[in-house]
Amino acid sequence: MVAMPHADVNRPTGTISGPVQVNLREAWWIRDVEIPTRLVLAPMAGVSVQAFRRQGRRFGAGLVCSEMVSCAGLGHRNERTLGYLRVAADEHPLAIQIFGSEPEVMGEAARMVEAAGADLVDVNFGCPVRKVTKTGAGATLLDDPDRACRIVAAMAEAVAIPVTVKMRRGLENGSRTCLDVAVRLVAAGAASLTLHPRSARQMYTGEADHSLTAELVELVDVPVVASGDITSRARAQSVLALTGAAGVMVGRGAQGNPWALREIVDGDGSQPSREEVAAELTLFIRETVRELGEQRAGGFLKKFYGWYLGRGRFPRPFKQELVQLETTDDVVTRLFAAAPGAVEIVERLQGELPDPDDEILLDQMPISIYGGG
Repeated sequence: MVAMPHADVNRPTGTISGPVQVNLREAWWIRDVEIPTRLVLAPMAGVSVQAFRRQGRRFGAGLVCSEMVSCAGLGHRNERTLGYLRVAADEHPLAIQIFGSEPEVMGEAARMVEAAGADLVDVNFGCPVRKVTKTGAGATLLDDPDRACRIVAAMAEAVAIPVTVKMRRGLENGSRTCLDVAVRLVAAGAASLTLHPRSARQMYTGEADHSLTAELVELVDVPVVASGDITSRARAQSVLALTGAAGVMVGRGAQGNPWALREIVDGDGSQPSREEVAAELTLFIRETVRELGEQRAGGFLKKFYGWYLGRGRFPRPFKQELVQLETTDDVVTRLFAAAPGAVEIVERLQGELPDPDDEILLDQMPISIYGGG
C-alpha cells in the first residue's frame, strides 16, 4: 500500500511553506483501488453520463464518478429516470454514487453497484437539493449521524469494494458537523471521504473553506478528497499543499471543457482549436446518443452546446443555431461544416475507443435526475 503524501503545511496559520509544487500525476490508493492521478471528476446531475466520464479519463482524471443514483430507483426499476447505468472498459477506476436514508435498502443498492462493475460505491451525504433532503437523504444525514453510520456500515458489510462518502461541512453556515461525523463514518467502514466545505444552506455561493478540509485530513486515517473551487492547476496545487488531501475534485469547471482537466493535471494551458472543440463535442454527442438514445439525448445535449462552444471559441449565434436543429445528426453535420478538420480528429478518437460490447449493462438501473453536493 502506498502511503498518502502530505505537504509541508503550517496548520495554525494555513500558510504554505515554500513554493507550491504538487505532482498531480502522483498515484494514490483507496484501500486496494489505485487512483492514477490526484484529480477526481465530480458526480454532477444531468452531466455525468458515461460519455462525460470517459472523456474525463482521457483528459487526466484519475477517478470518475456517476451522478447520484436513487437507491429507491434501483430497487423499484423506476422508468421515470434519466437513463440506464453502463460501465465501460475505459472508465476505471469508477465510483458509482448512491443516495437514500434506509440502511438495508442502501446495502442492497451497494450490491447492485458492485455487480455493475464499479470500483467504488460512494454515498452522498452532501446534496442540498430539497427534493433529496426532504426524504431524509443527502446533506440531512449530517444531522442524523447515527443513521448515517448505520448506512455506511450496511453498505460496507454488503460489498467487497470500498465504500466512500461525499459530504458538506454541515447544514448551516459555519457548521463543523462534518468533523465529528467523519470520524464516526470511518469507524463504520468508510474507506475515503470527500469534503465540499460549504454548508448545505450556501449551495454553491461564497467560497469553499479548505482550512476545514485540512482539519479533516488530520482527524482521519483514510484518504480525503478536497472539493470546491478547484478551477486551475495553481488552485489545485495550493489546496493540496494547504490541506494534505489525497486528491482534488473538479466539477462545474469541466462542463464542456475537458481541457481544464488537462491544464490541472499536466499544466498544459493551451487553448483547443475550433477543430478540436468540434471533434470533442461530436464524439460526446455520438456517445451520448448511443447511451441514451436519440430522443432522450437530443434534449439532454442542448446545454452542452453552450458549454463547449462558449469561452470565445465560436460566435454566440452558432450555439443558438445548433439548439434549433432537429436531430443530433444535423448538429454534427453543422459542426463539420464549421470546422472541417474535425472529421479527421473524430475518426482518430473513435478508433481509440474500446469496443462497446465490452460494457457491463444491468438493464433498467436508473440514474437519478438529482445532483450531488
